[in-house]
Amino acid sequence: MNFWENVDQELKFKGMERKELGSLAGFPESYISKGITRKSSPSADLAVKIASVLGVSVEYLVTGANSSSKTNEQETAEQLRLYRKHSEIIKKCEKLSPEKEKILLEFLENFCPPN
Repeated sequence: MNFWENVDQELKFKGMERKELGSLAGFPESYISKGITRKSSPSADLAVKIASVLGVSVEYLVTGANSSSKTNEQETAEQLRLYRKHSEIIKKCEKLSPEKEKILLEFLENFCPPN
């Protein structure tokens, strides 16, 4: 994918509209569809503004990949470990009504020590 396709994908993920991004980063909404069609990239300063508004790196928008630092890998491994450990609890919590979820959260706040 090219820069603008990655921007479009990130917009969908964040639930943002092209018009909102353009307004916040200072470019017309039509830049995205034109960029996708032309397979072009914006100027460096505009790319930085777009990345900032979207809360991602320019590298991600250019390559579609996050930098694979040890910290990110360790975080991902820890999240996967925790998910595997608590997956049955998570599945049951997904089925709770909002009222029961609230009761459970109150219980956990009183039962579990703070971080």
